Amino acid sequence: MKRWILLLMLSLAACHAATRLLVTVVDQRTGQPITGLKAEDFTVLDDNVPRQVESAEPATGLLEVMLLLDTSLLGASVQPIAENLIAQLQPKEQMAVVAFHASPDLVQDFTSSRELLLRAVTSVKFGNTPRMLDALYAAIDSGFRASTFRRVVILLTAGVEGPSRITEREVLRLARRNGVSIYPVYAMNEERSMLERLARQTGGASIALPQKGSRGQASPASRVFEVMRSAYTLTLSGNLALGDRFKIEVKRPERLFVSGLPLE
Repeated sequence: MKRWILLLMLSLAACHAATRLLVTVVDQRTGQPITGLKAEDFTVLDDNVPRQVESAEPATGLLEVMLLLDTSLLGASVQPIAENLIAQLQPKEQMAVVAFHASPDLVQDFTSSRELLLRAVTSVKFGNTPRMLDALYAAIDSGFRASTFRRVVILLTAGVEGPSRITEREVLRLARRNGVSIYPVYAMNEERSMLERLARQTGGASIALPQKGSRGQASPASRVFEVMRSAYTLTLSGNLALGDRFKIEVKRPERLFVSGLPLE
């Protein structure tokens, strides 16, 4: 009898098990995050099979941000953005600074000290050949091993890719496995499609820097953190993990950028 009761309890627990998904929704025209969405606003397809969305809640918790900084000659143009990004950190949130060229170099390990982070950014030397995918893979592979907060990479880049050996697919698989969202912030459009895919498939967002002379636009740094802090955690019915071919749709009239990252 006791064994039968135990099996019944385990069966009921499995029926009520759930899968979680980190989702970011951004208006493509304005770049503003879409807030106030409910479970019924989302449709999740896993290899074209619908998954029931039981709840949609604002993602909470502190951020642990790795700032991956382009050190090409063009990268110097985005250095002031790095300083503004540091200013957006909330108390107890942490950031690390990693400069990348052919490989990533840790300039400052995770810290809450804005002073140390600013010192690290100003010490970076420019004039290298950037390999974004190689740098992303190495940074994600080893950079968050002791992390207990929500894991984020801000890829601050001129937007030009070098001859990386790692493929985009390998970066995406590693980011999903390690629970890391990628937020590319870029100045040039050469690799726009790739950067958008990296964001879309990891629960992040891609943000193009305004062109010179643009007016009336919010600071790119504040926009990045506004979007990061406006993500959702969706709870899906069932304990079946999402595959690589899941798709998220939002029932809104705007043209939206929607991204997702399966959570453990």
